[in-house]
Amino acid sequence: MMRRPAYQTGGVRFGHGFPMSRWVLRLMIANFAIFLLMAMRVVPVGAIEWLGFAVPGFLLRPWTVVTYMFVHGGFMHVFMNMLALFFFGPPLEQKWGSRFFLRFYLVTGLGAAAFSLLLYSLTGPTIMVGASGAIFGILVAFALNWPDAKIYLYFVFPVPAKWFVAALGAFTLLSTVQGSADGVAHWAHLGGLVTGFVYLRYGDRIGRRAHSLLYKERPAAPRGRTRRASPPPDPTPRRRRRRDGDSLDEVDRILDKIRASGMDSLSARERAFLDEVSRQYQQTKGTRKKTRTH
Repeated sequence: MMRRPAYQTGGVRFGHGFPMSRWVLRLMIANFAIFLLMAMRVVPVGAIEWLGFAVPGFLLRPWTVVTYMFVHGGFMHVFMNMLALFFFGPPLEQKWGSRFFLRFYLVTGLGAAAFSLLLYSLTGPTIMVGASGAIFGILVAFALNWPDAKIYLYFVFPVPAKWFVAALGAFTLLSTVQGSADGVAHWAHLGGLVTGFVYLRYGDRIGRRAHSLLYKERPAAPRGRTRRASPPPDPTPRRRRRRDGDSLDEVDRILDKIRASGMDSLSARERAFLDEVSRQYQQTKGTRKKTRTH
């Protein structure tokens, strides 16, 4: 008897019976709806040139960096992508919250399109369609969060998620470099994998650096000969400031998760982290109050 596709995370088994998450369901409905509209000719087949992403016409049709993710070349194309989203999307949305999950899905899809720009000399003028780039980003995110979870290859052979995604990445890289005539945009898969990995590993650091560059405060121009003394340097050690920034990012992520799924969705580690941050805040507040009364 063939085993149904499933995986395990920390002893909890996910399969066809796990609860569907909000944005996974919405994305699946959107992708299948667009496919059916095009299959029934409600939307002309020629619209794929206006919805699919192609490097030569990108500047004339900039919306295609998003719309290409919702257009597919056939039933098996959309079915396999949505099947992967069905299995690997809900645990990530539950862990991250809906807002971060949707942002990650779109960012990895945009990363796949960006790889088409970077590798245009290899790919040539092709029209790219499908959510595969975003799906490969979902796969690498799952492997980073649950590296030892078992993925049943061909619904039979259990393979740890980290090795499954590593082998998939190696095959995708090889196919991109060598070129392939199978009609599959392997470079887009590679773009989704790389973008997902970089976003999860270094996204906060890149975001803070970009924010500091874009919103860097500039001193006002002096009037006349009056000179104002420059403020003293921040005595707080650099390592302490970096740790405080990371804590604030983690607090924001947990608050987003509470708004999306409620307090019951928090893990024991997240609850302990909030308690610790609250205790430190109360101590700091009390110290400042004592300083003012002396």
